[in-house]
Amino acid sequence: MPGMKVVLAGAGDFSVAWGKRLRERDDVDLVGWVSRTGSRAAQRAQDSGFPGIYTGEDLASALALLKPDFVIDVTPPEVHHEVTLTALRAGVAVLGEKPMAASMAQAREMVHASEDAGKLYMVSQSRRYDPRLAAFRKLIDQIGPPGMLYADFFIGAHFGGFREQMDHILLIEMAIHTFDAARYLTGADPVSVVCEEFNPAWSWFQAGASVHALFEMTGGLRFNYRGCWCADGKMTPWESEWRAVGPQGTALWDGVSSPQGAVVFGPDGFHSVTRDRSEAPGEGPWGISGALDDFLHALSSGSTPMGECHDNIKSLAMVYGAIEAAESGRRVDLSGWIS
Repeated sequence: MPGMKVVLAGAGDFSVAWGKRLRERDDVDLVGWVSRTGSRAAQRAQDSGFPGIYTGEDLASALALLKPDFVIDVTPPEVHHEVTLTALRAGVAVLGEKPMAASMAQAREMVHASEDAGKLYMVSQSRRYDPRLAAFRKLIDQIGPPGMLYADFFIGAHFGGFREQMDHILLIEMAIHTFDAARYLTGADPVSVVCEEFNPAWSWFQAGASVHALFEMTGGLRFNYRGCWCADGKMTPWESEWRAVGPQGTALWDGVSSPQGAVVFGPDGFHSVTRDRSEAPGEGPWGISGALDDFLHALSSGSTPMGECHDNIKSLAMVYGAIEAAESGRRVDLSGWIS
């Protein structure tokens, strides 16, 4: 039985991973691969095991000819706006890579296009699809609504190339994963942010390799992010190291193993009595496989997936709000950034 028809937009390195996932499934049918360099799309299709499918440079032409059920957008962030609007205005759903857009203005236009078309637009926040993160959220639920959440990210990332010349490199390229995870873990949304962005003297990046950001979130939660991309030795995992503190105890996750915590059992003089708790990760697809599962289920059932554009724009607002706070040196109110 034929699966849903999909066109893949973009032929960069990450498109190979998406091509592999599509090839593994029998409920989707990759019918086209487009890129501004059509010959590169053709080569990617050939190398990924899709010889003979449609390849070309123009997405609008591909949509008109192939009439797919959805588009997967793996183009660079500055092209997401164009690809998403082209697909949605053609009546085609979109599963896009993070970050949603190169600006908040573009992101708002993309959300409105989804509303106008009545079609799903979801952003693949792939690191949400991690059973260990889900287990940490369950443990956080046991300590009550957290009032404090901390995430530490320290990696020595020797990328080379264009990334080392980018402005706001950590905030734009990586921090959205951690910011989005904070929203997933707590169910809270951003209210305001103060942020300091700086470059250590030894940094091999042009600017912005280190960030300290403090977000006020709904419910009074404070989310504290400390990150650095020029921190060699004793590095944290890419998933960060986490601490959540609530009225009934503390939950920890080292980004690798099962989350651990201590839940308040009762008073005992100076310190409360606590009992240790752990939460074993369950089963489930990881990364972009999980995002694709979620998207396809939403298309067939009408449910709302994680990363749906009305929700994901809130994570994007945390990134651009932090950038504005760092540039201006003042607290930035995020309450009006979404609509």
